Amino acid sequence: MTTNQQADPLIGRLVDGRYRVRARIARGGMATVYVATDLRLERRIALKVMHGHLSDDSVFQSRFIQEARAAARLADPHVVNVFDQGQDGELAYLVMEYLPGITLRELLREQKRLSVPQTISIMDAILSGLAAAHKAGIVHRDVKPENVLLAEDGRIKIGDFGLARATTANTATGQQLLGTIAYLAPELVTRGTADARSDIYALGIMLYEMLVGEQPYKGEQPMQIAFQHATESVPRPSVRNPGVPEQLDELVLWSTEKSPDDRPDDAQQMLDRLREVERQLGISPASTSKMTVPMRTHSDSGDLTKVMPATMVADEPADETAAQQPIDNATLLRRKTSKRRARGAFLLALVLLLAVLAGGVGWWFGSGPGSLVAVPAVAGLDYDQAAAALSEEGFVPVRAEESSVEIEPGLTIRTDPAEGERLDGGTEVTVFVSSGPAPRSIEALNGRTADDARAYLAELGLTVSDDDLLLYSGADVGIVINADVVPRGGGDAIACGEGCDAFEADSVNLVVSLGGLPDVVGMTASEAANALGEKQIDTNTIEEYNNDVDQGRVIRTGERDGGGNWRPGDTMTLVVSLGPQLFEVPSVAGMTRDEAAQALRDAGFEPTWNVLWTPFPNALTEVSGTDPSAGAMRRAGSEVTLLIRSSGL
Repeated sequence: MTTNQQADPLIGRLVDGRYRVRARIARGGMATVYVATDLRLERRIALKVMHGHLSDDSVFQSRFIQEARAAARLADPHVVNVFDQGQDGELAYLVMEYLPGITLRELLREQKRLSVPQTISIMDAILSGLAAAHKAGIVHRDVKPENVLLAEDGRIKIGDFGLARATTANTATGQQLLGTIAYLAPELVTRGTADARSDIYALGIMLYEMLVGEQPYKGEQPMQIAFQHATESVPRPSVRNPGVPEQLDELVLWSTEKSPDDRPDDAQQMLDRLREVERQLGISPASTSKMTVPMRTHSDSGDLTKVMPATMVADEPADETAAQQPIDNATLLRRKTSKRRARGAFLLALVLLLAVLAGGVGWWFGSGPGSLVAVPAVAGLDYDQAAAALSEEGFVPVRAEESSVEIEPGLTIRTDPAEGERLDGGTEVTVFVSSGPAPRSIEALNGRTADDARAYLAELGLTVSDDDLLLYSGADVGIVINADVVPRGGGDAIACGEGCDAFEADSVNLVVSLGGLPDVVGMTASEAANALGEKQIDTNTIEEYNNDVDQGRVIRTGERDGGGNWRPGDTMTLVVSLGPQLFEVPSVAGMTRDEAAQALRDAGFEPTWNVLWTPFPNALTEVSGTDPSAGAMRRAGSEVTLLIRSSGL
């Protein structure tokens, strides 16, 4: 008896006045399982007892009771039966079906890698049990080899529904994520949610482990393994074990898809696929009488001692010595006769087989698949070459046009039926010849937003340049004001702002508005430079006299070099006012009235005088001065008054 067994106070105890504890079978995170005797029904049972430190925790108690209720709802030969649940003082316990044998984990430790028939037999049973659970609305949530029991009599059952929940209550966070990390579905790692498809993921990992002998993900820390579940794809088992059939490869990949939507909906759907695989491979799940599993043995004291191999085969002789008895002459004669009869039957069968084979060969090459001809590969040839190749094989080529960006016009794209398909001679084969890129009629782009124009052109199969030409205009910011189409095969660009015709895969360059520039006329030169600088327009200035605009203010702006719309980085010329131009009043003293008036007019001034001097003859007048006086600076057109006197004075 081991020290641990001696120290266990429950061994030998009578629980609830009914169950006599015999030996400990296993110990887990929540409970310990014992083999016990039900004194009332005189049968062995498995007694699962919650750990003492969890007995006062209502959450764990409810989960413990939940296991009993979940399992009790299931009536399936591949689910461990739960008979009772109760409380004896500080002990919370479950009474379950006792199955002498081992767990799948122990079998994997002994054999490391299972054979394909073994794997299929075990998976068929597990899926049958889980299918019943999923049909009842129960998610196991802790599917792993430790919870798969292989009984000595060949029965295979799944147990430990301690984490099971109804499929409608599938949220788990923090401490509720109690499933073994190696079999944890990605959605439990990333979102903390689980449903029947999470059990499917765990089954896929188990299937991989049975076929390969190890789990697909490894790491020193649990979080490393969880991260791999969430980010990596499970490899094909055949990469590590070339003996795995492709059908089982695909079943592993299907059941371990990252997205739950891509997996089987439940265990029944996966079981249906497994049974298709069984039929394809010609493998049937082993019957109970043929199952070979190790078994546990117990000492007289009731303690668990070791695991021993036990083989149960229905058709093996029970007594080995019978095969070693002396054989008499009559027996030998019967055996020889039997051998001759068997040899004759074999020869007859061989003759019949050869006859059938000859007939089959004749059918194959006469009217069966052997008489069919494969469609040759003609892609990339011109039509005449493709037609000749098809005609040579006995087919009737038919030409059809199809647009293509990749294949040059005039060359064959494909055939229908496709190359490699086997057909009768004389069958028509359509040859699709490239007509080049498909033509596209582009509607007006001007007035659309740049994003709308890009989406529209992408739908037509045209390529839009990432670098739009940005210009200032009267349109709102982000509005297309022009567009050019550049042919894929080269050539001049085509204006397409108001619409045009093009071809698929041509390139389009959009001209997009940056909005308008500020009106700087009337601003000071510095104000105008600042306003335009915010729009990334540089400035230079020239000055000129102006009678209407105050000195230092912008009279007008220059035109853009080369014409067209302004764009960021351009330089704009500002014409700035110097104010009105002034002229010197000339000296006209000593001149007659009319001479002085003409001299002022020639200088750009407007002469005036006292109207009393108007009637006087010009010869009798003499100008003595002006107002303003000679040398004064005045605007052109200013009035200058002549000071006149009589020339006789």
